Amino acid sequence: MAKLFRAAIMGPPGSGKGTISKRIAQSFGLQYLSSGHYLREGITANTEAGVLVKTYVERGMLVPDHVMTRLMLPRLEQLSGQSWLLDGFPRTLAQAVALNNLYQLDLVISLNIPYETLRERLSDRWIHPASGRVYNMGFNPPRVQGKDDITGEPLIQHDDDKPEALMARLRHYKDVAKPVIDLYKSQGVLHSFSGTDTDRIWPYINSLLSTKMHTRPSDACQTQTP
Repeated sequence: MAKLFRAAIMGPPGSGKGTISKRIAQSFGLQYLSSGHYLREGITANTEAGVLVKTYVERGMLVPDHVMTRLMLPRLEQLSGQSWLLDGFPRTLAQAVALNNLYQLDLVISLNIPYETLRERLSDRWIHPASGRVYNMGFNPPRVQGKDDITGEPLIQHDDDKPEALMARLRHYKDVAKPVIDLYKSQGVLHSFSGTDTDRIWPYINSLLSTKMHTRPSDACQTQTP
């Protein structure tokens, strides 16, 4: 039986985490676990954790650590025999420590995307609220303007994606992410990638994963794209 492989991807809003995560899942057979998906699913299913999540989401607040871990860790326990990739969790040091108590990650990918690129991407980003499907008017537009491809329901643009709010979001992300990044760097599993084009970053990530999935976690070292 092949060794289980457990990874996470980090990056600010608009960094291309979702696109890269789906490519990793398809190319390497990892189960893709998006915290956003499980948040929406929990709210829709009215689970105990979902009810808690809804109280924060409705007030426009970030879901606190204890609720996120309560939502995500049981999901991972259900996948005990599978390799997976986490997107959106762990977001904070407390979440990373809680995850660490159960699982040792083999790889953490960190995306470093310039502010101007993020601003351009997010100003063109529209979302289908119920599913979380994301469209970009520049490179991934909906078939019918303003409508979701699958349901035909209206798309929205988050106020948070507008330029005046983006800088505050990025500052918050950097403040919260730094201790998480430092933790994984100290464990020797962090690999950082910089660039403005997801298609140009992807070959480096693809090559790294091809190597890592055939090596032991102890062989890990930090990598930076040229």
